[in-house]
Amino acid sequence: MLDDRARSLLNTLVERYIADGQPVGSRTLSKASGLELSPATIRNVMADLEDMGLIVSPHTSAGRIPTPKGYRLFVDTMLTAQPQMLSGGAMPEALSAVREQLQPDQPQRVIAQAAQMLSSLSSFVGVVTAPRKTSVFRHLEFLRLGVQRVLVIMVAPDGDVQNRVIFTARDYSDSELVEATNVLNAHYANLTLEEVRERLKAEVDQLRGEIAVLMQAAVQAGTEALAETQEQVVVSGERNLLGVQDFSDLGSLRKLFDIFEQKTELMRLLDTSSRAEGVRIYIGGESRVVPFEELSVVSAPYEVDGRVVGTLGVIGPTRMAYDRMIQIVDITSRLVGSALSQR
Repeated sequence: MLDDRARSLLNTLVERYIADGQPVGSRTLSKASGLELSPATIRNVMADLEDMGLIVSPHTSAGRIPTPKGYRLFVDTMLTAQPQMLSGGAMPEALSAVREQLQPDQPQRVIAQAAQMLSSLSSFVGVVTAPRKTSVFRHLEFLRLGVQRVLVIMVAPDGDVQNRVIFTARDYSDSELVEATNVLNAHYANLTLEEVRERLKAEVDQLRGEIAVLMQAAVQAGTEALAETQEQVVVSGERNLLGVQDFSDLGSLRKLFDIFEQKTELMRLLDTSSRAEGVRIYIGGESRVVPFEELSVVSAPYEVDGRVVGTLGVIGPTRMAYDRMIQIVDITSRLVGSALSQR
């Protein structure tokens, strides 16, 4: 619980430190805050803020810097920036460049361009997950390849085609494969693979045993095929972090670059973000995925035709201009969704 005076001084301290990167002293706070307070009063408030874990004195410096807890309070209660709509915002020139570059001809190209632009606009690291593929099939077909070998062809509503070879316990004739194809397309088309799997369990007694087994194998094959091509994380601008003065621990940087390389942990973080509405901010290791006190993540989901299909964001130091990062991430998420919806 902070009174107005303490809130004002903390707000000023965080803003000055973000802008200058230097510990903020009492004299600077007195001038920058506009409050008519004595140096002794400011020092007492600073001591209280330090006792609360909101600021800390680095080494022997007389000044203070925010802690992750201080940044969190600043972001949650003091930050006045709001995500900007596409028609407004503080970066019209950058927005024009973003619109021009995000051409909806190829989704993977849009994702790569978005990651590069997030990195360029923020001067930090841009991360984007590719759109999740739908598990709904519009058409499915079986083709006999040889003894106990069947090709499963699955066509999604957007025209995407997945092929998978399955090995069966017994050999199926062409007529049996045609029968299974017809049953699946007549009764299960436009359902998700999960829905098909559940219905097959309930309706197995109504289907001929051999056909039911083949259809269940097809559903499993389709699920595996989608998993192999599922979300990929595109990362851009990792080297930007090498120039950030806040990072002096090379060991932490190596661990961070390992995360960028492996991408599995990033997927977990961005998957969590995709279930939240709007821009989400993780500060100083709150994510447990990028567990570094010096790092923050600003992320947002993006939608295609009204459905959340992926997430994007910026990874940088805790000393970042959060109001600007929120705008960059929010606007880019809207533009990516708009570009992909035009396909």
